[in-house]
Amino acid sequence: MSVRTDRAAGSAPAPVLTPTGISVTTWDDRRPDDDREPGDERRPDDEHGPGHRRTPALLLHCDASTGVGDFRAQRPLAERRPLHLPDRPGYGASPRVRVDFEAETDHYLPLLEGGVHVVGHSNGGVAAMILAARAPEAVRSLTLVEPPAFGITEHPDAVTTRRQLVDLWESGTEDEFAFWTAFSTLIGEKPWPRRPLPDTLLPGVRAAMGSRGPWEARPDWATLRAATFPVLVISGGHHAGFEAVADAIAEHTGGERLVLPGRRHMVPAVGAAFNDAVEGHWSRAERD
Repeated sequence: MSVRTDRAAGSAPAPVLTPTGISVTTWDDRRPDDDREPGDERRPDDEHGPGHRRTPALLLHCDASTGVGDFRAQRPLAERRPLHLPDRPGYGASPRVRVDFEAETDHYLPLLEGGVHVVGHSNGGVAAMILAARAPEAVRSLTLVEPPAFGITEHPDAVTTRRQLVDLWESGTEDEFAFWTAFSTLIGEKPWPRRPLPDTLLPGVRAAMGSRGPWEARPDWATLRAATFPVLVISGGHHAGFEAVADAIAEHTGGERLVLPGRRHMVPAVGAAFNDAVEGHWSRAERD
């Protein structure tokens, strides 16, 4: 599949529609003067040896955001490999459909062609688990960042958060500000300080209000554990429920655990420490 790229780090994103109709921006800031052939993702000066192929990465964003918005701090990683950043269905420039962590994975399958590293933040992490189990042969590594899969464990802290989120979803509130205030508080984020919500946030909040609850996710643990790709599970060390979920995922998958504090639920915004951890995870997967 052909995806147009945004090569200049300071330029505006250049999203395109995939064959399934979602909007994807690809950042590719590698030096344009290397000797790659068209379609060849290798660099002659790669630390793993001449011509080593750097696998592209697919990054799935959190709720009420976009690919570029959630992962803006990861732009430096595009100096070493292409980064594909879709707007998940229901968000950004993608079609306005109900947000469903399982159904949306249909849209990402074409982006796995040739093999990719998969990263998912928050509800994007729930989708990433489902996607990786659907096509394990195309996944080179899996990084999960505070997925709100509160239904996968009966740890008391996860159960408490799950019940609170279910109550919020079942309340039926149509007040976007009240919903977002409650939701942000429950996941350990700072709510928007005052009414009204900004126009840039409002469509995403409305999409989240009608979304399928992520606590309904039941990942295919057998497939994920048997897969050949490594798993890294990252949390922010700010919320006992998320820590319990992250621990459970690592136990189910045999994955590595990492805590990166400083930005609460918005762990990718930590920046350099997050990027170093993810790049290291990718590099180890490519050596193995």
